Amino acid sequence: MEQRPAAVAIVASFLFAAAAIAAVVGCSLLFPGTLLDRLWNLNKPGAAAFRAMGRMAGVLLLGVGAAALASAFGLLRRLKWGWWLAVATNAAGEAASFVVTGDWARSALGILISCAFLYALARRPVRRYFTHERQ
Repeated sequence: MEQRPAAVAIVASFLFAAAAIAAVVGCSLLFPGTLLDRLWNLNKPGAAAFRAMGRMAGVLLLGVGAAALASAFGLLRRLKWGWWLAVATNAAGEAASFVVTGDWARSALGILISCAFLYALARRPVRRYFTHERQ
């Protein structure tokens, strides 16, 4: 059995973290006035932008979290759709973040990180790992 490239585990770990963060933020938007609201002190401009969108932002973030979680599991299970979903989740997440916040500095950093993940997933050994049949 072919060994999993380290990039797959690393990207999957970040996707698990992103799923957890999206779930917490989404829940804080859907259920305001809870202890989770204290987290918004870390990102007041983001809080204002998301709250302006209303509760729909919470639903969308839960969807993003579900996609990140599914792609992480798909990557670890060596499923081709997991690879594609990881690529799409990375790209869409950073684009959505910029549209919501309009913060060039944070978005630029996020885009750089996203590009690093995309580069890691697009490297030949990783692509080859996902094109071979599972045993």
